[in-house]
Amino acid sequence: MNTLLGKNLKYDLKASLVVFLVALPLCLGIAIASGAPPMSGLIAGIVGGIIVGALSGSHVSVSGPAAGLTVIVLDSINSMGTFPLFLGTLVIAGLIQLALGIAKAGVIGYYFPHAVIKGMLTAIGLILILKQIPHALGYDVDAMGDQAFLQADSHNTITEIWYAFKYLSPGAIPIVLVALAILILFDRPRIRNHRVLGAVPSALWAVISGIIINSLYGIWKPEWQLGGDHLVSIPVLDNFGQLGDLVTFPDFSMIGESTFWIVAATIAIIGSLETLLSIDAADKLDPQKRTTPPSKELFAQGVGNTVSGLIGGLPITAVIVRSSANIASGSRTKMSAIFHGILLMILVLSIPNILNLIPLSCLAAVLFVVGYKLAKPSLFVNMYNNGWDQFIPFIVTVVAILFTDLLIGIGIGMVFGLFFVIKTNFVRAVTLTEMNGNYLIQLHKDVSFLNKALLMKNLSKIPSDSKVIINAQKAQFIDHDIQEVLNDFIASCSDRNIRVTVEGFKHKIYENL
Repeated sequence: MNTLLGKNLKYDLKASLVVFLVALPLCLGIAIASGAPPMSGLIAGIVGGIIVGALSGSHVSVSGPAAGLTVIVLDSINSMGTFPLFLGTLVIAGLIQLALGIAKAGVIGYYFPHAVIKGMLTAIGLILILKQIPHALGYDVDAMGDQAFLQADSHNTITEIWYAFKYLSPGAIPIVLVALAILILFDRPRIRNHRVLGAVPSALWAVISGIIINSLYGIWKPEWQLGGDHLVSIPVLDNFGQLGDLVTFPDFSMIGESTFWIVAATIAIIGSLETLLSIDAADKLDPQKRTTPPSKELFAQGVGNTVSGLIGGLPITAVIVRSSANIASGSRTKMSAIFHGILLMILVLSIPNILNLIPLSCLAAVLFVVGYKLAKPSLFVNMYNNGWDQFIPFIVTVVAILFTDLLIGIGIGMVFGLFFVIKTNFVRAVTLTEMNGNYLIQLHKDVSFLNKALLMKNLSKIPSDSKVIINAQKAQFIDHDIQEVLNDFIASCSDRNIRVTVEGFKHKIYENL
């Protein structure tokens, strides 16, 4: 075990640093978009990394505050009246998730269609790219963690890009271009495997370049220097004695009210669904194709949300943005998720002044690369080549998530995905094959009244003077309506000189056979 840990340590440490750089602005941005204190997002990131990371059965997923819950958290804080009361509901939500994990409710995660999961990953990749364009141009009005189409600043994803080009900050553009160039160049094997250059993640080089360029603006072109909302903004402590001021404790005074329990149940159920979707997607991205036990993940998330609520953090879920950044950076084990949580805790408290020098535009470049890896053009081609029953649910999910939000988009995609699953099963439930005037009707697995029209269509194709075999050896269930259709067909065969043989039926379907 120790040998394996040592072998993977350098990969996990590098990946954790990249995930830290991705998580830092998202934790802050999600908290701001949720109407919560900025520190609550960082607390959720720390708890999600260290506690959930340690308890999780996933090797590659990373947990933290979820962009998909932003609107729900904002509405919940408003409905409860105070942030401490909301924290009380979060503690209860965590306990509900614990119960779901113990009850093995995570099996629901196995029922998400593959095309819908692929669509979710692609949509998130496109959202990352579209949402980072304003930050890349130095238009930082909307919080970096806001991933919904309709934004908190009354714009939407598309109009925000228009305003970004109209009101851009010139100094942001060289920073993002240099950062992108570094990220692309450092992805080449010669540099990535270099003893010195490859020892430091490309994302860190990109961040360092952004800090240096912005500092040089102060000397040579002050009007281009970025400050204020264009930089990371972490609360700065004058001394560690102020640490307690950043922690908010929950209020359970409304635990007897129905509103309290409705909010708690909503967070638990929606957060669990987002977690199950994310771990399924992360498992599909994992190069080693390892599988995460879903119920164990719900248990880990329950512990995480209970702790997060007790010390003033936001709701936690497994999140695909950080997970995909983790995988793309070469993570080998769950230690990278734990290390990223430790980095958040140590660096946010020890060097906030340095972190507050990071331009959001260079972090946008890091997220551009993550987004592109999730939404490569080749993925669209591959899904199209898989057939319409895969491509339509995939593309519907992508479009729905882009123009609504994650959970609504997934719901729409699921409807289309299930439609094609059911349609495919209908077609395969009854098959008709012909060879030299001999016909074979096969009933596969479960044949219900929903397959009645298909069966009658196939039977109508059989001409007079034929030989027919009706085989039910593979059928586990045959509806009474199906038996009646077969009885009626067999009864008419003598008038048409059709000879029928039945095979594999558990009960006699026609008394004269």
